Order: sequence, then C-alpha cells, then structure tokens
Amino acid sequence: MTAPAPTTTTRLRAVSRERVPAVLVLEDGRVFRGQAYGAVGETFGEAVFNTGMTGYQETLTDPSYHRQVVVMTAPQIGNTGVNDEDLESRRIWVAGFVVRDPARVPSNWRSVRSLDEELVRQGVVGISGIDTRALTRHLRERGAMRVGVFSGPALADEAELLARVRTAPEMAGADLSAEVATVEPYVVPAVGPGGEALPVGSARFTVAALDLGIKAMTPQRMAERGIEVHVLPATATLDDVYAVNPDGVFLSNGPGDPATADLTVIQGVLERRTPLFGICFGNQLLGRAVGFGTYKLKYGHRGINQPVQDRTTGKVEVTAHNHGFAVDAPLDRVSDTPYGRVEVSHVCLNDDVVEGLRLLDTPAFSVQYHPEAAAGPHDAAYLFDRFVELMEGQRA
Repeated sequence: MTAPAPTTTTRLRAVSRERVPAVLVLEDGRVFRGQAYGAVGETFGEAVFNTGMTGYQETLTDPSYHRQVVVMTAPQIGNTGVNDEDLESRRIWVAGFVVRDPARVPSNWRSVRSLDEELVRQGVVGISGIDTRALTRHLRERGAMRVGVFSGPALADEAELLARVRTAPEMAGADLSAEVATVEPYVVPAVGPGGEALPVGSARFTVAALDLGIKAMTPQRMAERGIEVHVLPATATLDDVYAVNPDGVFLSNGPGDPATADLTVIQGVLERRTPLFGICFGNQLLGRAVGFGTYKLKYGHRGINQPVQDRTTGKVEVTAHNHGFAVDAPLDRVSDTPYGRVEVSHVCLNDDVVEGLRLLDTPAFSVQYHPEAAAGPHDAAYLFDRFVELMEGQRA
C-alpha cells in the first residue's frame, strides 16, 4: 500500500535509535518533554486521550480522529506491531501520537513492521517517554485543548512554540467529513452463508451508507447480515441516495463539529420514511435533524470500555467510543418533533450523556458509539440486527 502524503507539517526522517528530543506543548502552557516517536518534525491538533488497552492500529486509522493528537493511557503501545488486515481506512488519520513506553521489538505472528516504522512511513509525528497519566489527568481537569508536538529541527523556545499552538484551528466549528470521506461511491457486497461475496443486486437488502468518516468494519458487519452496502461520499445528495434504490440508509461516524453539517439529506430520508440507522457522528446529525442541539464535551469519550444502558431492555453494554460532541436531548421524557415522538434510547452510565435516540413514529434510530467494535467488545452487535428488523418491518 502506498503511503499517503502527510497531513501535518513535518520535516520527515526516520527516528534513529538515538534519542531525539521532543516536546509537547498544550495551549494552556503546560509542557511535557520526551523523545520523538515516529516522524520527526511538528504537528498540531486537539489533544484527546484514548483509554483502550488494545486496538491502537484501529484507533490510528479511524477517520474520526482527523486533526486530533491522541494520547494513549495504556503505558505500553506497539507490542503487536502493525499488520495489513486491521486497517479501518486507507491511511492513518491522527494528527499526532503520544505514548509512554513504546515497544522496542514487536511480537505477533501477523506483524509485518513496527508501529514506529509505520508512523515514519506515513509522516505521523509522535512523542514517547512522557507521563501520559499526568497528561490525561490534566486533560480531564482542564478539558481537551489544542496541542503541538515538536521534535528535532522543529524545536524552539517554549514561548514561540506556545504561540504557534494557539494559532492552530479549534475543533469547535470544524467541518471535516468531506476531508476524510470517499470521493467516489463504492459497493461492499453482501456475504453469503459460505462467506462468499454475493453478486451485486442479489442481496437480501440494499443500504445507502453516507460516508462521513466510515470505518471499514462497519459495512462489513452489515454485509455479514446479507446487506449490500453502497458507500456514498459525504457530499451525496438525496437523489444520489435514492439512485441505489435503498431499503435503508446508514449514517456513519466521522470527525468535526456536527453543528456544521447540512441536514437536507437526513431530513429527506425521514420524510420518505426509509429506515435509517446512525452511529456516532450520525447519531449527532439525526439528533440535529429532528430538532435537538449538540454540544462539545469537556474531554469526550474515547476508548473501548464505556458502560452504556439500553433503556428499552435495561441491559448494560460495554462499548467502543470516539466522540467529543453529544446530543442535547431530555432524558426524562419523550420529545415531540416534526418527525413524531423521539426518546433517548441509550445513556452513558458514567456521566448520563445521551448515547442513543429512537424515533417512535418514524423508522429511525441511532447510537453514539461504535457497534462494529473494531477494536472493542461485541456487546452492541445486536444493533445491526435491529436495523435489519427495521427494514424487514418496513418492507412488510
């Protein structure tokens, strides 16, 4: 696979085994010093932390992390190296990577190169050897904020580096989906009982999936249930959606501020009463489409261990998250909207953040987390079955 052009300003060169000094500068002036990890140079983004103890490759290639510098709270990262099977998109999307103790030698039968080598290959600037626990506590107390990582020739006076961090764009107000989405539509064929791809047009259902930053495992989970998935660009129109004659419409995860998104297509789907399922960014857009607001969380939910309760069944799920914004909807009552009644179907047990919506008079629902579970637990896989049931009911 050809390495893409880097999205950060970098002065690229491979990191030698000698220690190359690096510094991480937060916009509030806090500074952490360590060693370069990955490409040497400079990068800017929003500092966020991920609490997963595994799944770093899926994290790196998740488009929802576009323009974010990810801090891994697990101390050892890179132990299993990098393979070519667990990619969630065509490239690494994080703006920078922060780890405490990078693996010196990867060990896994599927590993084809080290994580350090992959970061260099794709031009991702990182830092290691810092106290990620202290950094995470700082972000929990002060909130996610802009950050810069500098190493090698990019190092300069701290005051100068801080000034450059404070000129970087903020995540609030950022419209990023079109930057990470596919440019051309493509089809993920349904999978038959024997694991074979079914011919186009012979699937049990057809779904139009709006790529707002979709992960590769998501259409695969639908394909496993006999669904032919037509993945469309984020800029697709309502005519584009219905050109594939869909039985259902899917809204993917993605980066940026949901307040910047155009809701025309989603509202058109709701008006036509086509079954709709959204996850993560798609949950926020569905919330806005029916009339709720969205807001930025202090430090967000990012990891594979978030407890969520399905309020329709009472069941508690351990779920995979990656979001910095949330839907502002009442938890204590059903809301009347232009598309009928809407209730909060799922809630986070840590902080009561809205984690799902269900329309009671229109065939649509959404969740704030990642049921494809790449990486993560499989507790929420039933949501794809719920989508199938919704399409079956509408067809009947």
